Amino acid sequence: MTTVLICDDRRHVREGLRQSVQAVPGVDRVDVATTGEEVLVRWPAERHDLVLMGLQMPGLGGVETTRRLVSQHPDANVVMLSGAADRDAVAQAISGGARGYLRKDVSREELCAAVAHAISSAELADALHAMRVPTSGVKVPELTEREMQVLRGMAAGKSNAQIGRELYLSEDTIKTHARRLFRKMRVNDRAKAVASGFRYGLVR
Repeated sequence: MTTVLICDDRRHVREGLRQSVQAVPGVDRVDVATTGEEVLVRWPAERHDLVLMGLQMPGLGGVETTRRLVSQHPDANVVMLSGAADRDAVAQAISGGARGYLRKDVSREELCAAVAHAISSAELADALHAMRVPTSGVKVPELTEREMQVLRGMAAGKSNAQIGRELYLSEDTIKTHARRLFRKMRVNDRAKAVASGFRYGLVR
């Protein structure tokens, strides 16, 4: 069972993220917490595969919560939820053991892809690999090399802009390749494309 814990003091943020994360293939349960103190109490007993941690919270903030959690439990997988003005705090959190960060204004599709990537080394990878369809008698989508590069970028949780920078292509060009691979894979968003990529063995 793959579980995710979302910690933020704002209800609309928690619930919005919960709805999006529940759409990620392989995620079985999404819990919420309102304070860092609650995370420190719950995680040792529940051992969530991924914690999405807000930075600015009353009481014990996200940076200190992350530092304490990872110090006590090095296997805890924490990804920070940041705003545009949180760069210094994100850097501190990563220094304290966070695996990475997501912008709170990230699209639903990019959030799903990033969450899938963040927990792909744990149970989600096993679930997605187990879901792979047999190759005999099943037509695997024929993607171009460029489309494969875009799909691998999506599986790594990268935005279209990040993929474009790595491939020296414009963001609009990446969007065009994405639309083409969506059509070939018969999906309509990033999360489903990544899940199908795992099932077909196109990404690992």
